Amino acid sequence: MTRQLAAFRPTAEGTEMMVLCFLSRTLQLARHSSSPLGRQLCSASANKPVLTLFTKKPCPLCDEAREELEPYKRRFIFQEVDITLPENSVWYDKYKYDIPVFHLNGKFLMKHRVDIQKFEDQLMKLELQNDGNQ
Repeated sequence: MTRQLAAFRPTAEGTEMMVLCFLSRTLQLARHSSSPLGRQLCSASANKPVLTLFTKKPCPLCDEAREELEPYKRRFIFQEVDITLPENSVWYDKYKYDIPVFHLNGKFLMKHRVDIQKFEDQLMKLELQNDGNQ
C-alpha cells in the first residue's frame, strides 16, 4: 500500500492538494490539483484506485478501519487527510462528526465504519474499468 498524507487548500484556480508520498525509503513531495488522476501522481501504478481516509487524532474507529482494510492494501493507494489541519477546514466543517469518512477516487464511499461489501463492490468495479481501458 502506497501511503500518502494530503492537505487541501483553496486557491484562485480551485483546490490545491499537497501530497506526501512514502514509497520505499524515498519521500516525495508533490503539488498538484485535486483531480482523481492527479492524486495518483506518486503512485507506482497509475491504475490503482485511490482510497482517501478523512481522519483526526485520536480516532479509534479510524484505527479499526485501517485494520479492516489491511487485506486489500495491494489493490489501492491509501491517503489520509487530517481534517484538523488549518488548510483542511472545509473537510473539518463537513466531516467533524462523521469520521472516519472514506472517498474512493475522489467520490464519497462510506463513513463511521467500513462497509466491506460496499468497498469490495466499488473496488472491483474500478478495477474492471481499469482493465477495460488497457
